[in-house]
Amino acid sequence: MNRAISKWYDALMDRELSGSVHLVAGGFEMAAQVLAMLGRTGIATQGNPDIFIREYLQFGIDDARDVRARASSRAVQETARIFIIAAAQMTHDAQNALLKTLEEPSAEAVFFIIVPSPETLLPTLRSRAQRMLLPDSVAEGKVDADDFLAAAPVARIEMLKPLLPKEKEDRDVGAIIVFLSSLEGRLGKIGVQKAAR
Repeated sequence: MNRAISKWYDALMDRELSGSVHLVAGGFEMAAQVLAMLGRTGIATQGNPDIFIREYLQFGIDDARDVRARASSRAVQETARIFIIAAAQMTHDAQNALLKTLEEPSAEAVFFIIVPSPETLLPTLRSRAQRMLLPDSVAEGKVDADDFLAAAPVARIEMLKPLLPKEKEDRDVGAIIVFLSSLEGRLGKIGVQKAAR
């Protein structure tokens, strides 16, 4: 195994991660964190033909097939191909197609799948991946569900303002999905607690 890849895997093991599929919560901005982590382990991240980075608004079946085809090719510079896939949404068909790639990669490949809320992925896909927490996983502008629920109604409106686009800005769909997913999860826990009483 290439010395840089070996050092990289050791660093991953130090983070209690193993395997070749890693889930990262967040948006495309987390790709920089993944690249920085790879760089600290000795992997050349600039101009490396073995690193595939893509951002998708919606990751569909054709995108999954493209990744599968790319994953089947051999690495040029490293001993493994590295895929950093950031998607605001993934269709179920795409997740199922990607699952086949993750279960049976035809060449050495390591995947970092960045989604706003990994909990929204199919359980079968999540079961094949290791959750990776990076230092900047909670980006500025994100709303904590517990803080939101604890706040007064007027304060809640103020808390939501960072999620709304200002003039001529694009809406941060990833941040909205993360908030709504965490809020839904928190409300589900509250409902279970109330039902248990």
